[in-house]
Amino acid sequence: MAEDGNVQNLPVPNQVRNRTSFHFQPQRNWLNAPMYYKGFYHLFYQHNPSAPEFSDRIEWGHSVSQDMVNWIQLPLALSPSDSFDINSCWSGSATILPDGRPVILYTGLDDHERKEDRWQVTVLAEPKDVSDPLLREWVKPKQNPVMVPPEDILHYCFRDPTTAWLGEKTERGVALLYHSTDDCQQWTRHRAPLLVAQANEMLECVDFFPVKLTGKEGVDTSVNNASVRHVLKVSFEEQIGGKDCYVIGTYSSETDRFVPDSELTYTTADLRYDHGWFYASKSFFDSAKNRRINWGWVVETDSREDDIEKGWAGLLALPRQMWLDTSGKRLMQWPIQEINNLRTRHVSFHNMQLERGSMFEITGITAAQADIEVAFDLPDLENDTEALDSEEVDQATLTSGYSASVKGVYGPFGLLALASNDLSEHTAIFFRVIRRGNGYAVLMCSDESKSSLRNNIEKATLGTSLDIDPRHEKISLRCLIDHSVIESYGGGGRSVITSRVYPKMAIGEDARLYVFNHGTKTVTMSSLEAWSMRKAQINSNET
Repeated sequence: MAEDGNVQNLPVPNQVRNRTSFHFQPQRNWLNAPMYYKGFYHLFYQHNPSAPEFSDRIEWGHSVSQDMVNWIQLPLALSPSDSFDINSCWSGSATILPDGRPVILYTGLDDHERKEDRWQVTVLAEPKDVSDPLLREWVKPKQNPVMVPPEDILHYCFRDPTTAWLGEKTERGVALLYHSTDDCQQWTRHRAPLLVAQANEMLECVDFFPVKLTGKEGVDTSVNNASVRHVLKVSFEEQIGGKDCYVIGTYSSETDRFVPDSELTYTTADLRYDHGWFYASKSFFDSAKNRRINWGWVVETDSREDDIEKGWAGLLALPRQMWLDTSGKRLMQWPIQEINNLRTRHVSFHNMQLERGSMFEITGITAAQADIEVAFDLPDLENDTEALDSEEVDQATLTSGYSASVKGVYGPFGLLALASNDLSEHTAIFFRVIRRGNGYAVLMCSDESKSSLRNNIEKATLGTSLDIDPRHEKISLRCLIDHSVIESYGGGGRSVITSRVYPKMAIGEDARLYVFNHGTKTVTMSSLEAWSMRKAQINSNET
């Protein structure tokens, strides 16, 4: 690959076909806890050393970075070794104690021979040498495990510790609260749970943190005063993929009571980090730049046989900065600023009229490895006398409308990414504007139905409502395209959709990128900025 991101037009072996260039993923095999310590960002991730799939022996990989873009691979941080974790080291969290010492809390699978009898317990790990900024060696104190399932919790549903908050299950999904002494080894369960979900679902990978009422600046997890609110995130597992939902509320450190503004319902009414293939995320406070950073797992949607053939599976989404929207009703998300350092060749367009059925190609950049920011105007919307599509049903009923083939008055318009020459392959990321009550609603969608000519691919039509008023605000979109993953940020980060796609033809220099408008009304593309992206250094050997 050339320095500017160009991909040479050479045969692509199965092992590297669709492999990403600036998303974090392991060199081989199956791909959660981030932390900043002594000048380095640390990423701990679950890893299967023997196969590109989840297995009975999961270890913790460890990589470090100084910009969260380029990564150096270190020796494994955790491996099954003791009676309490001999059958796997599952997910958990890394954190900094008040005295500055880093620790890891993770889920161990104990030594019962039968899978159904194995207990999920909480294990503590500490660095062997706290003066080492790379934290290359970790040890497990003899006091382990530090927590075991209480009597009213199923022994196989006690996992995913996040600092002092755990996701468990009784008759409903429950987030339990534990207190600890400063050594993080003695834990006591609080009498009341932090959250009880309405759905009868397992709460995985719970996250709990404060956000400032104003501005983008993040705060440490210990901050709790009138200037912040609190976010509680849970991951709901589904047959394929999953979803990360959250509530915003008020937390009292005196009573350990969290009062959310709304309830988790396990429905489309829940707030979501991402409306695509995004799951089991974990956030941390970046003390170097005072920001809250979130990472999520982008799941594979091809088959197990495909994973084995290519020899790897799984990747992480780009690290995202998170802050509270000015409305106070939702979180905003945006790729960290350091991602922009990968930008190279640049093209731009301004004030272009996209008439009905129009489409033009964005050339001059590498379409398979790109960053695009585009904004649309609908100048005649308020004075338009033609009837718009109306919408009075709930969001679940909108699924059929997420398809790019469903044409309306305003929309679909947007981008065709990872497209082949004949358009037999493409992923459409687009908007539709509909009338809702006395105003308008903007639907943001990603249609994967034509994303690949390969078989055994899970394809979805993904979408959500973008909370903007198109009469007074441009409809903006940022797409980061990386060979087999597309992260789309709408409305400056109000909504995000991550698509996992596997082109067969639209690979390397054969990939194309288009702007299109399939609606009956003309749309103004007020601006488009696009860049080729360099290849990041992912898991280069330790130096």
